[in-house]
Amino acid sequence: MEDAGRYRGKHCPICRTYLKTLDGLLDRFMDAGTEVAAVSADPREKAETEAGNEKWRFPVGYDLSLDQMRTLGLYISKPRSPQETDRPFPEPALFITNPEGRLQIIDISNAPFARPELNSVLMGLKFVQERSYPIRGTLA
Repeated sequence: MEDAGRYRGKHCPICRTYLKTLDGLLDRFMDAGTEVAAVSADPREKAETEAGNEKWRFPVGYDLSLDQMRTLGLYISKPRSPQETDRPFPEPALFITNPEGRLQIIDISNAPFARPELNSVLMGLKFVQERSYPIRGTLA
């Protein structure tokens, strides 16, 4: 399984706390066969500085473009002020792919306050793996 989270950027203290929690659970996610990465629209220098300062052990991507955000179906926000950030940014999302590379779990939020609880996500991943649980929500 692969877990890729989209985060708002360095300007967001809620993202920082969430990703710190994720880093604290990283060994458990890895024991469950899950690779973890996070991605933001921040430029490379800002993303790498944040990851280094926070000592996150997972890869952190950067420069997510507006087109990429739209392709992923993310909610996109404009900064409220120059102190917040200098570019549009995605609201948080969580994408988990299964070993076949298909999306197994998706959580997309339009606000920084609504995020899946990571211990529950971890329990869900184990449930999916142990029971070969199918991808849900596929009825069109």
